[in-house]
Amino acid sequence: MSHYSDLISQLYWHLPANFTDLAQTITDPDLMGQVQKSWSHFIQTGQVWALLIGLVIGYMIRNLTSYG
Repeated sequence: MSHYSDLISQLYWHLPANFTDLAQTITDPDLMGQVQKSWSHFIQTGQVWALLIGLVIGYMIRNLTSYG
């Protein structure tokens, strides 16, 4: 166990100085608002149709190429 903790401590000290800021910086705490905005952008840009068409074509190809 000591070897493991030594390895972790060595890796931690070699991290860049700003790496620890990633978990502490919150610019917009409104998570549900971000999800709603992303979903509406996904719908408005037509990406949902590309997803559905890709799923249907992928399912058809999978069925055509499967054995048994």
